[in-house]
Amino acid sequence: MPPNTTASSGHKPGKSGRKKGRKARLLVLVLVMAIIGGIAYGAYWSVSTVRASLPQTTGSITLEGLSGPVDVKRDSYGIPQIYASSDADLFMAQGYVQAQDRFYEMDVRRHMTAGRLSEMFGKSQVKDDEFLRTLGWDRVAQKEYDTTLSASTKKYLQAYAKGVNAYLQGKDGKEISLEYAALGFKNDYKPQKWTPVDSVAWLKAMAWDLRGNMKDEIDRALMTSRLGPQQIADLYPDYPYSRNQPIVTEGEYDEYTKTFNGGDSSSSSTSTSGTTGSTSSSSSSALTSQLAGLSNVLDDLPTAVGVNGQGIGSNSWVVAGKNTITGKPLLANDPHLEASLPSVWYQMGLHCRTVSSKCQYDVSGYTFAGMPGVVIGHNQNIAWGMTNSGVDVTDLYLEKLSGDGYLDDGTTKPFTTRTETIKVAGGASKKIIVRSTNNGPLLSDRNDELVKVGKKAAVDTAAPDRGDGYGISLRWTAEDPGTTMDAVFAIDKASDWSEFRAASAKFDVPSQNLVYADTKNNIGYTLPGKIPVRGKGDGSLPVPGWDSKYDWTGYIPQAALPYEYNPKRGYIVTANQAVIDKDKYPYTLTTDWGYGTRSQRITDLIQSKIDGGGKISTDDMRQMQLDDSSEIAKLLVPKLLKIDEPDPDVREAQKLLEGWDYTQDADSAAAAYFNSVWRNILKLAFGNKLPKELRVKGQCLFVAPVDTTGPADEDNQKVRECGERDADQAQPDGGDRWFEVVRKLMDDPNSDWWKTPASGNRPSASNMNQLFKRAMIDARWELTAKLGKDIDTWSWGRLHRLFLKNQTLGTSGPGIVQYVLNRGPWKLSGGEATVNATGWNAAGGYGVVWVPSMRMVVNLDDFDKSKWINLTGASGHAYSAHYTDQTSKWVDGELLPWSFSSKAVDGSTSDTLVLKP
Repeated sequence: MPPNTTASSGHKPGKSGRKKGRKARLLVLVLVMAIIGGIAYGAYWSVSTVRASLPQTTGSITLEGLSGPVDVKRDSYGIPQIYASSDADLFMAQGYVQAQDRFYEMDVRRHMTAGRLSEMFGKSQVKDDEFLRTLGWDRVAQKEYDTTLSASTKKYLQAYAKGVNAYLQGKDGKEISLEYAALGFKNDYKPQKWTPVDSVAWLKAMAWDLRGNMKDEIDRALMTSRLGPQQIADLYPDYPYSRNQPIVTEGEYDEYTKTFNGGDSSSSSTSTSGTTGSTSSSSSSALTSQLAGLSNVLDDLPTAVGVNGQGIGSNSWVVAGKNTITGKPLLANDPHLEASLPSVWYQMGLHCRTVSSKCQYDVSGYTFAGMPGVVIGHNQNIAWGMTNSGVDVTDLYLEKLSGDGYLDDGTTKPFTTRTETIKVAGGASKKIIVRSTNNGPLLSDRNDELVKVGKKAAVDTAAPDRGDGYGISLRWTAEDPGTTMDAVFAIDKASDWSEFRAASAKFDVPSQNLVYADTKNNIGYTLPGKIPVRGKGDGSLPVPGWDSKYDWTGYIPQAALPYEYNPKRGYIVTANQAVIDKDKYPYTLTTDWGYGTRSQRITDLIQSKIDGGGKISTDDMRQMQLDDSSEIAKLLVPKLLKIDEPDPDVREAQKLLEGWDYTQDADSAAAAYFNSVWRNILKLAFGNKLPKELRVKGQCLFVAPVDTTGPADEDNQKVRECGERDADQAQPDGGDRWFEVVRKLMDDPNSDWWKTPASGNRPSASNMNQLFKRAMIDARWELTAKLGKDIDTWSWGRLHRLFLKNQTLGTSGPGIVQYVLNRGPWKLSGGEATVNATGWNAAGGYGVVWVPSMRMVVNLDDFDKSKWINLTGASGHAYSAHYTDQTSKWVDGELLPWSFSSKAVDGSTSDTLVLKP
């Protein structure tokens, strides 16, 4: 039976201004849809139709399957706090409420994870579906559900699915979301029931976007077509351990017991077998520019929580009570992810009226729509945050293919195969064959360019004959069933460090840095996850799949993974830097850390407060999150100010840097000019020297052909070569790896990297100062073209803008539909590798690519004094008052009150909905 509405549906009336604004937006939408559909659809798109998908948030609804009443209390931002008397009711209500706000987003996600986007959006998504079917996320999720997850986790997943389906029952598409109404015009798509596996599969998508160094592995391979080994090494310098502290500095690995000692911890973890292997690089070296085929496939895939593995960072830190004004810990977190609308995060609280064996949860924080539990947040005893660890959990293997098999240690083995049928809205279905080796699925089967991938791979003389080329397979930890869903529920109810560590050990994919604090004044850090041990190779380059010496030999034992508990310094900072000094740890975690610019800045801010005798407050933590100081500017500006530039217009711009404090406020003209200079330094020194596969699509240069052996000084000896990367994926991206590249090369001002030819009326450069001068000139005229000649009108925010786009119809729908669904722009402060990490890609432009997707500060002395904010809002409905109602405050760096206790929640409640059995 469909849910029985026993009271009037709709939102509780708000302020008159908000109500008038909503009515105006609804009328605009009706007009827009009339334009889209013509007269025939004009009558169909009425105000009542638009309102039909907005959720009921007051009164009561009867849901079959509940064992008792559930209260859903929403604050003025539509953030729900759910109160129930059993675990099953709690998670069923969570499914219902999330479906109310975000079902369209949930539905798109599950179609993505299953490789079924074509069923919703037609033939344009077939290539993506082919690749996603090859990865087989939904198949792994099904195995995970069937074989590895605990019975209690399955019950919670089933209850959640029951809640989602209770919401769907009796509704057609237009009653669920405006997007379905739009899709219905095209292909009559109808939403199907939710399953527990749909929730589990989302973890695979999250793992894919947080998979580590796969992009770096490809990029290094692509560079070999134009750069030699030393040049590539210049662009991937060693991590600066002496300058930027790793996360763990006080723990140590015990060679005798093969365990890690992180301090005074009473926890224990179950070990898994694994032995360390050589970290020497593979003699198979790298793939040529034909790897661009794989790179392009990856770039085109829809993203789940990040930017296809690049630009994904986060800040999280915890300060012990001895250094805070409350005498109890403070914990901050702000994950940096692709800007999406709605935000990838969903804020909510899950509260048992009485915590007992029947109802075990009292937790609040951020989760993903489509997944039960809370991923980041706090319960009544502990708080935790996450940043991506960046550990290397993927390897690409060259495969020698032969007929119906592949070569493995001199023997031809048969492929593992399966047939996949891709249904296409408005078109014929398509069948594909997925082939796998013992190393994983053959990615090279999914793109015509990938057939060529192995044709020029550099391998040693012992390699088998390449024939028509080698294939490429992927070994990835998330291809094996795991226990991350178990970990989410276990963390949510953990009461102390020991329970938290045991729960975290189940968080196997994706591997995350977890910071911890509790009400008993303890802080900690732990690195969980499946992290492979390699026989040969260090994961930095593709390796030969025909040689078992390069196979994974196991995983690093959980008991050997780094952690810290109550370090003497009184704080822990994680911001994607190295976890631990490689000389103090026997295992290779990755060769591609973030370079520690953000983490060291946070460390310096905390330490300076402590050294000054001060105590850190909740607002201090918020202010640290907003720090937009440019570390690369501190290095370069003194050099730039010493350059003698006769052109008065360039000199006028140069003077903007005099007295600049290196902060990148949205209204700063100095920040605008410096970032343009930085972008042009990177372009002149590096960008124009990289192969076309790494440069921005459509940007063309005349370059010497790849197979020439000597210099080509005349244009008629060169060929026109155009870039092939999307602008937000190209190199040099300007992140802190490039900070380190430039820092090291500044010690060699006559390096060949600083040499660049003349172009038009721009002079050539033969050393660092000349290139810097050229970059200053180019930046002046670039900003003149973009912002005008009058530098008094320049500002960083005019260049550095955030657009929020609906991730489906908002990016590829008709222009008028995009207007209806999308929002922005906003002028942002911050920048690349700053604590306030509003990332931009220096190769592609100044627009915002990724952002702090949420911010939170947890006060362990009084949870009701904690603060939080989301990038957008609680709702995924384009004309809900809560679609982007948090965005302007997020832009301004504000945080909202975060009610947790029942008294505080009651005080902040605007709407109450009772779900009745």
